[in-house]
Amino acid sequence: MHLRALTGAALDAALGDVAALRIAVFRDWPYLYDGSLDYERRYLKSYRNCAGAIVVGAFDGDRLIGAATGTPMEDHAKEFAAAFAGVDVALDQIFYCAESVLLPAYRGQGLGHRFFDQREDHARALGRSHVAFCSVIRPDDHPLRPAQARSNDAFWRGRGYAPLPGVQARFEWTDLGEDTPSPKPLQFWMRAL
Repeated sequence: MHLRALTGAALDAALGDVAALRIAVFRDWPYLYDGSLDYERRYLKSYRNCAGAIVVGAFDGDRLIGAATGTPMEDHAKEFAAAFAGVDVALDQIFYCAESVLLPAYRGQGLGHRFFDQREDHARALGRSHVAFCSVIRPDDHPLRPAQARSNDAFWRGRGYAPLPGVQARFEWTDLGEDTPSPKPLQFWMRAL
């Protein structure tokens, strides 16, 4: 297995695979995302057009089995940037780790750490002082919550991240079983580099 940054023509060539991977992984708990390839391809092109963005692909041979994305916070969704209005760190000092998706068979082998390592190194190279990400908030009694569901909180805390009290955003997507998008609360986590 190996990781590599996907940029330019390599990113263009991988967009369909990254889109399909995002749909497959985010379909599971806790995101329950009922996505479409058209939306995903449009969304991922924003990484192609942002000079400070990064897309890291994880490969088993030539097969894409995971991906992680990131971008300067001020270049990402306005809904997210607004959540930081009361935080004492300027947006142009925050790098946003947008997504990490990895097929289940490859979890627990250190790739999640390597995804964060590459994005944090990229943030440092851009001169950023902080890195943040967000996670969806789902109620414990959600009807689609699997009995074996576990949180990633220990992993994130182990990397030095902590939730930012009161720093939340809402973002819309269509859940499995829904006909239209609905807003979901997202909790931000952050650490200094």
